[in-house]
Amino acid sequence: MIKHVSLILICMGVIFSGCSPDVKRVDTEEVIDLSGRWNDTDSRLVSEEMIQDALDRPWIRNFMQSHNGNLPVVIVGTVRNLSHEHISVQTFVKDLERELINSGEVEFVSSREERGEIRQERTDQAYHSSEETMKKDRMETGADFMLQGTINSILDKTKKKAVMFYQVDLELTDMESHKKVWIGDKKIKKFIKRPDFKP
Repeated sequence: MIKHVSLILICMGVIFSGCSPDVKRVDTEEVIDLSGRWNDTDSRLVSEEMIQDALDRPWIRNFMQSHNGNLPVVIVGTVRNLSHEHISVQTFVKDLERELINSGEVEFVSSREERGEIRQERTDQAYHSSEETMKKDRMETGADFMLQGTINSILDKTKKKAVMFYQVDLELTDMESHKKVWIGDKKIKKFIKRPDFKP
């Protein structure tokens, strides 16, 4: 009986060890495209290219010339996922924000959700912090421009092949005049071929 149980445990160990995944850590910059769907590499590369294109356009220079050399203040608004698949839009928005802030060519203000939490903290400070250290209301910096956009996709497939097409459109709008000062787009096309393709 004991030998029988031991044999079963050994067999189960072999089975489960054979099913365990082979995991290794890789560089976050390494391009790994398993399914052909939108992934972290697409998010990073698209944000880098589109923000660089926006920063190379004349709207920054025009703004600084008419505002005593002050840098424009930008906020990222809504980026809508209109594609056929689930895309982590929040990750893409954070990539856009990082590229804008780290460029040093614009100033940046918090999103609506972030401002709400900061305002709650400021209200709490009004009751519990010393007068010397508490932060005052109505001292926030208003954004001059808002960045908004969409992610669209088209899937063209046969039984074993597919073409995944993505188009990201971004627009930068003057908050006061509602004039659009920059419009950019980035297109990605991926050809996928495998026997068990199921998008």
